[in-house]
Amino acid sequence: MSQISLQASTTRAHGTRNSRRLRLAGSIPAVVYGEGVSPLPVSVDAKAFRTAVSGEQGLNTLIDLDADGQKYIVLAREIQRHPVRGTVAHIDFQVVDPNKPVEAVVPLHLIGDAVEVRHADWEIDQQMFSFAIRTRPDLIPTHINVDISALTPGSAIHVKDVVLPEGVAAAGDPAANVVNTRAGRAAKTADRS
Repeated sequence: MSQISLQASTTRAHGTRNSRRLRLAGSIPAVVYGEGVSPLPVSVDAKAFRTAVSGEQGLNTLIDLDADGQKYIVLAREIQRHPVRGTVAHIDFQVVDPNKPVEAVVPLHLIGDAVEVRHADWEIDQQMFSFAIRTRPDLIPTHINVDISALTPGSAIHVKDVVLPEGVAAAGDPAANVVNTRAGRAAKTADRS
């Protein structure tokens, strides 16, 4: 995984009014925090940040943040958005060690065709659309595929059943349902008659 470089300024003034001025000027107020780092208020260019996180990795992109000469390897952890416009209002950057595992959330993609479920007039019910994992920052996958081909009516796929890439572990409850099956309309009416 390649790192994206992003410039940050440490000269931002605190307060709501100053943050509003920053946003009007095309910048986003942010804070850098993490183990061994005291919270550092910064600002980043809004367009440069959108470009940095618009790749395949999205918010799991490893960012090389240059804050007026101080360099940090960070992940964008929490993004606050304007409630109406949806524009980014504030970012929390977490400093990470590239050699230590971190937690991340990645999207789930269902692949395959549950033929037995379809032939029984049952339906696939996706319970999870994203997945919490624990891995090194450079091993965070863009998504996780869940193969539903082996599903049968009444069966389910749990977190512990999902095949993960090497070096990646599930961070959530292993017994949680990822995908369920349920009787469709045709199967329900057939049971009643």
